[in-house]
Amino acid sequence: MHETSVVDRLGRPVAVGDRVRVLAVSPDPGMDEDDAEMIELMVGSECEVDRIDDRGLVWVSVWWSCGDGTAATSAGLTAHQFEVLGAAG
Repeated sequence: MHETSVVDRLGRPVAVGDRVRVLAVSPDPGMDEDDAEMIELMVGSECEVDRIDDRGLVWVSVWWSCGDGTAATSAGLTAHQFEVLGAAG
């Protein structure tokens, strides 16, 4: 799938590097409870698009401060799960 054909919930095009707001997530049903909670905490986050895969999923990451450093959570989002905030500079 070409990056230019991927759009957000309002039909606006999205590209790698754009800022988006996460509106919903879909944790894997078999996911560890702690990992699923981290994924769910992504809702409302503003993130930069890391990549767009061949299926058209828009991948974003959120970095968390933990007691022993930092951790990252990544999720692949479908069009209804995010909205574009701004284009990459």
